[in-house]
Amino acid sequence: MSTIVRPRLATFTANGATRYGAVTDDGIVDLSMHFAQTWPTLREAIASGALMTLADDAAARAPDHALDAVAFQPPVPAPEKIICIGVNYPDRNEEYKDGKEAPPYPSMFMRTPRSFVGHATPLVRPKASPQLDYEGEVVMVIGKPGRHIAERDALDHIAALTLCNEGTIRDWVRHAKFNVTQGKNFDSTGSLGPWLVPFTDEAQIADIALTTRVNGETRQSDRTSRMIFSFRYLINYISTFTTLMPGDVIVTGTPTGAGARFDPPRYLKPGDIIEVEAEGIGTLRNGVVDE
Repeated sequence: MSTIVRPRLATFTANGATRYGAVTDDGIVDLSMHFAQTWPTLREAIASGALMTLADDAAARAPDHALDAVAFQPPVPAPEKIICIGVNYPDRNEEYKDGKEAPPYPSMFMRTPRSFVGHATPLVRPKASPQLDYEGEVVMVIGKPGRHIAERDALDHIAALTLCNEGTIRDWVRHAKFNVTQGKNFDSTGSLGPWLVPFTDEAQIADIALTTRVNGETRQSDRTSRMIFSFRYLINYISTFTTLMPGDVIVTGTPTGAGARFDPPRYLKPGDIIEVEAEGIGTLRNGVVDE
């Protein structure tokens, strides 16, 4: 069976400037050289529904940058919202050992753009705590605005897919009675990327493998078909209370197997390499350094 090669569009820094382009096996085609006046960043290209236009143009061009000559950034610059879903795989729900069935509605919280780095940039273990943990997740990027979006129409609002290592400072998610905001928003503790894969059909996400490895050891492994709350439902539910806008990022939940769930816990330390991989999207890879 042949493997579909999907376009890969990235935001990156080269020669001191932030740019965007198409990633190939031989390098990066710098599309901002040709389209920056029309779409200054990938966020404007997303809003215009132009990701496939960019990908098609790149197919006829040679790379402008070597892969090792650029620094990858989170693919969507300055998103209006980064919405993260908690407890969205059955085994993850069972980790809480509270005897409760799957919740009727999704848990969620917001993250700031500054809490994420791009592909191949180290996560930062903060001075405040050694309990830096990993969470591999599939990400939807919204392309078409909407409010009260019906499930049947939900996938029409997705522009692209990417990946997230939703890094968490575990002891700081328990600093208050009701919220996890502090432990989810330390600077540079999570990552997004490596690139955007334009969304074309439901088969891209309906039943794909999602795996997280630490130093080559598989820690998390599940399939999106087992999610408690589907991609369609999440868009429907979130759009009930907020208008989804182009470039909004929805991080859809992590499987069981985060470091906090081991006995003793296995938190990340400097020198570790974390890889989040999903079929048809790619592999997001980051190291770890101390603040």
